[in-house]
Amino acid sequence: MRKISLVKLVTLILAGFAITTLATQCKKEDSSAVIQGLDRAFKGTADSTIFSTFYSNNLVAMADASPKINDSLKFRSVLSVLTEKCATKNCHGGSISPKFDTYSDVMKYVTPGNPSTSKLWDYIITNDFNKAMPPVSTNDEVSDADKSIIYNWIVNGAKEKPDVYDFRPAAISIISHGCTSGNCHNESTALGGWARKGLVSGMAASDTTQWTYTNPVTAVSTIYCQLTNTTTRDLVFQSYKDSIRKFYSDTLANASFRPYKTFSTPVSAISSRGPFNTYDDIIFDICYPKSLRSSSSVSYTDPVTKKAYYVKGNNLNSTSTLLMRVDSTLVMANPFTGIYGTSNTAGMANQDGGLKPHEIALIKAWYFSDPNIPDVWKYGNANTGIFKYKVSGKIITK
Repeated sequence: MRKISLVKLVTLILAGFAITTLATQCKKEDSSAVIQGLDRAFKGTADSTIFSTFYSNNLVAMADASPKINDSLKFRSVLSVLTEKCATKNCHGGSISPKFDTYSDVMKYVTPGNPSTSKLWDYIITNDFNKAMPPVSTNDEVSDADKSIIYNWIVNGAKEKPDVYDFRPAAISIISHGCTSGNCHNESTALGGWARKGLVSGMAASDTTQWTYTNPVTAVSTIYCQLTNTTTRDLVFQSYKDSIRKFYSDTLANASFRPYKTFSTPVSAISSRGPFNTYDDIIFDICYPKSLRSSSSVSYTDPVTKKAYYVKGNNLNSTSTLLMRVDSTLVMANPFTGIYGTSNTAGMANQDGGLKPHEIALIKAWYFSDPNIPDVWKYGNANTGIFKYKVSGKIITK
């Protein structure tokens, strides 16, 4: 019998162990506890309000010369998920093919607009454990939240850079949910004060409720009066918006459509704010600022009906708009006079909504990219600009 040295024996044992281990690792489909009962199917659905982009950081197009904190769109992205789960240096970001560490690499396995025919998506959700990615043996599944990012990115067109169709639904969701959650900027509050003062036909104080909001920053309490009849609320507010648009299209010819609403609080301690329930509400507030639809003094009294109107007749003669109330790095010029203000506290973001910098950047990106916001509310008359950065003085133009 040939003798084997102790060193060779140990070497052979270790080699056999390595081969056995490798075979076990390569065979993904086994009966281990990791796989038993594992369902990798996506539990979510397409949701355009999820801001899903390929890169984790995108600058807004109108960023300052030295981009500020509110200029950066920092969101968890497709690439960050793939880098963590797949494109590590020991896997698809290293020597193992296919590669998943660049946009062009990933797009070889994606059908824009269609997750079901995208191989990348199939790898992530398949229950065929022999082609699942990441391998089930790693016990490092992609979460449903991360699957939502990839799924919605593909559904939205799998673009390398986001555009208005990515910005809009996500920004509107932030505004409508954040600003209406405290019963401040919603239609019930907007109409509550009118109903309580008899400005809504057939409505009286008994049709309203009062709700008190205490600002968590200032500790100041504000009482909001709300119209509880939702059917009347929807009808009246739509009619109100229609009358505003009609009136401002030609204030002289459409004087009979002059809206009336008070900004002051002659009936109890009631505060009224412009609503942001819907996309239409938000666009309406931008184009027809509440400060011009509401005044603390009578602007016009109808000589026949004797109704007192509190509305002004130039919807451009304003020193405030939605973006001004969100982004504190900007100051705004009156679109009519061209005169810039000197300060901006961005009260809607800092006091009311508590918006994060990347959310402010998203709202800004949407604001300047949305074709339904007139250029005059973005860049002023004849592209002279109405927004400029406080520190650098850079004026935003088209």
